[in-house]
Amino acid sequence: MRNQNVAESVVALLRAMEEGLLTPAVRRDRSQVGELLATDFMEFGSSGRVWNREQILALLASETPSKIVMREFECWEIAEGVVLATYRAERIDPGSGEHTSSLRSSLWVNEDGEWRLHFHQGTRIAP
Repeated sequence: MRNQNVAESVVALLRAMEEGLLTPAVRRDRSQVGELLATDFMEFGSSGRVWNREQILALLASETPSKIVMREFECWEIAEGVVLATYRAERIDPGSGEHTSSLRSSLWVNEDGEWRLHFHQGTRIAP
């Protein structure tokens, strides 16, 4: 694991927040997700769509839950209080059992002692 210039306590916290965002209980709870997303949050989805904060909050609250596993989590400090987190997400579709994988990157910013997610991107990995 490469965690460039990032304190282990910050890596652990960001990993826990990212893992939370992968769990159905958190994903479907608008207030929990809202606490993690910055007001100017933007996502480039693995589908190719661009999402803003309100769109993601609505999408996650209504999605069909599926199991998502995080692998290869790493962090890099981009600037003081700004961390890029990357990982591989493996999703299992509950209906079909189909496995899909994507590479994920998240830009976290520490705002007044609280970490907020400003940008996220998912890129599908070809089977």
